[in-house]
Amino acid sequence: MTTDTSQRIIISVDVMGGDEGPSAVVEGCARSAEKNSEIGFLLHGDDAVITPLLSRYPVLGPITQVRHSPGVVSMDDKPAQVMRRGRETSMWSTLSALRDGEAQAAVSCGNTGALMAVAVLRLRKLHGVHRPAIACLWPSRGESGFNTMLDVGADVRADEESLLQYALMGAAYYRNAFDAPRPRVGLLNVGTEDHKGRAEIKEAARLITDAAEIGRYDFVGFVEGNDLPSAHVDVIVTDGFTGNIALKTAEGTAKLISDTLREELTASLASKLGALAATGPLRRLRKRMDPRRMNGGVFLGLNGTVVKSHGSADATGVSAAIKLAFRLAQSGFQARMAERLASVADAVQERVLNQDDASADPGPKDKDKPEEQA
Repeated sequence: MTTDTSQRIIISVDVMGGDEGPSAVVEGCARSAEKNSEIGFLLHGDDAVITPLLSRYPVLGPITQVRHSPGVVSMDDKPAQVMRRGRETSMWSTLSALRDGEAQAAVSCGNTGALMAVAVLRLRKLHGVHRPAIACLWPSRGESGFNTMLDVGADVRADEESLLQYALMGAAYYRNAFDAPRPRVGLLNVGTEDHKGRAEIKEAARLITDAAEIGRYDFVGFVEGNDLPSAHVDVIVTDGFTGNIALKTAEGTAKLISDTLREELTASLASKLGALAATGPLRRLRKRMDPRRMNGGVFLGLNGTVVKSHGSADATGVSAAIKLAFRLAQSGFQARMAERLASVADAVQERVLNQDDASADPGPKDKDKPEEQA
């Protein structure tokens, strides 16, 4: 297939991942192409499946190349299985194209654990990063309409230095996703008072404060769960265990409210008439809270931009994930984030070496003073 991609930002897409199947992914690519004249695609999967789908969308023909990858990573596959036997899969091919510089970002709807494992193997972690993180968008009352939170499931544990890295990466992501010069960073805790929280949380707060100028963010201190959708903060930092529980709780609560509202608005003739009168506000509310608009968790801390679309995303959700990947690739935030992470890592290492030197050198002894007993 002839492609015209010389002046375009290329997105590498795993077509075979996701619950809705390849048709939803290809349609999402087409929707993105219709809105964006600067985008191009590398589509990975079974050529016999993808090529007929491409024929439905003439807009994709000149800007798309297909990489035949017959294997598929299922949602039930263990990361270790994919690492051993996944080299022929569309997921592996998608990330390999990003690693080799053929694309500027990658998008997949596939198995999150497998995607992170393959991404770490193929792309490697940035210098100084202990653990990559997944950042998600969160609807908020702020100016942009969204906050971001990380980690939401890449790693269930995080020490103080990892939380510092999350703050740096989250600020870089938010700054470029929403054109915010100095994002406000908060550290999720059980209270806003300085004495609350585990020891590593308190130490992380000190490290995040010290790195604010290098990271170009403002640290607002500890935040609580009710601050997640507030206008008080832009980036919420936490460990993957807490972040994933918060995310799934919010998704479940949102579905409960949506289902309950639908039941109440259709319970009687009077409620139906009331719903009809409120059609405009309800439509705006549905659009504002549509989870498809927030689709796309970004893997941060790797040598490449990887966006994880929700597994159940339809074409609208896939297009939103592609839009996010395009914007991040276009901004060049990856290089600047890597530079700041390296600067902080070097500063931390220098501090550790200085502390080691200080402990090894007790200083000159006072010969006139008798030695103290142990």
